[in-house]
Amino acid sequence: MRQETAEEIALGALGWLAGRENLLEAFLNVSGAEASQIRSIARETGFQTALLDFILTQDAWVIDCAQDLGYRPDELVAARAVLGGGDQMHWT
Repeated sequence: MRQETAEEIALGALGWLAGRENLLEAFLNVSGAEASQIRSIARETGFQTALLDFILTQDAWVIDCAQDLGYRPDELVAARAVLGGGDQMHWT
């Protein structure tokens, strides 16, 4: 997957998360980011990685996000791997 595609997926996931107020609030609490910062940091790789990490913690979120955005769930995982420079652990 190309970097640009991974970034596109992450930005789409941000939009998906923003439509779920409770999840967005939980992400902001976990990440330490503030709602007022989102526009200015949305394109930062570290923010995108943290966002995808958060979504990837729950299978239901991954499935819902991927379905709503028109991706396969494994594409969210691949995007996270690209954005994180391949630092994602694999347990298989």
